[in-house]
This record gives sequence, C-alpha cells and structure tokens, in this order.
Amino acid sequence: MDTGDQLFLVWSLLFQIALILHFALRKGAFSTYIVRYGWLFYALALPALAVSLVLIWAGEDWPFWIGGFLFVTWAVFGFVVEYVRKIDWRSPFRWSVGGPYILLYLATVMFYWWPVALVSRPLWYLYAALFVIGTVLNVTSHRPARRAT
Repeated sequence: MDTGDQLFLVWSLLFQIALILHFALRKGAFSTYIVRYGWLFYALALPALAVSLVLIWAGEDWPFWIGGFLFVTWAVFGFVVEYVRKIDWRSPFRWSVGGPYILLYLATVMFYWWPVALVSRPLWYLYAALFVIGTVLNVTSHRPARRAT
C-alpha cells in the first residue's frame, strides 16, 4: 500500500465519518441545523478537491480521485440550491432538484467506497458498515421530530 492509497483510505473513511456526524447532528432539528451549519459539510469539498489533486499528481488511477470531483460538483449544486437560491425541494419532493442532488450524493459516496476494495477488503467492509449507519441517520433525520406528549 503506497502513500496515495493511504491518503485515499484515510480521506474516504473521514468523509463517511463526517457524513455520520452531520446526519446525527441534524436529527431532530433538521431545518435549524441545515440553515446554520449545513454549509460546513459542503465546505469539506475543498479538502476533498485537494486530496484528489494530490492523488492525480501522485499518478493514482481515476477511481481513487474521481470522488473528490464528484463531491465538489455535489457540494456546489447543493450550496446553490440550499443557500443561494433557497429552494425547498424536499417537501414536497421536487424531482427536478432532488433527482440530481441525490444522484450526485450517491455517486460521491460510491466513489469513496468502491475503490476502497482495491486497497483493503477489511476496510471496504468497515466503510460498508459506516455507510449503513450514515444512510439510516440520513433517512431518519429527514423526519420531523416527535413531540413529547
């Protein structure tokens, strides 16, 4: 495992852990959290881009660096939709915005996950477990919080 592989593995796992923290923090306070802090997750696209550029410079194959470019694309799209244009696309769901948003999100996540298998099968399984945790938190954090009775 060379330095490029190690950098990719560390970044891909940090990305998934950051997603889990992001989804956990917004659980129960979706709209308040997103308005105040959601942009911080999009800002992680900047170090993701830097990692991808380092991986290109190091001669890594495209599966290892494409995730950063997908993340930048998703982050710019999401930032424009959420903070610049302030489009409420989740409720009711608007496919014209939600479709590309979800596609870019899933492409980003998948291109941080799948190449892990090329370097370390055990870490690929770890990423899979983190992905499941993140997905459950993502889906459940979109639901309105229940009021105490």
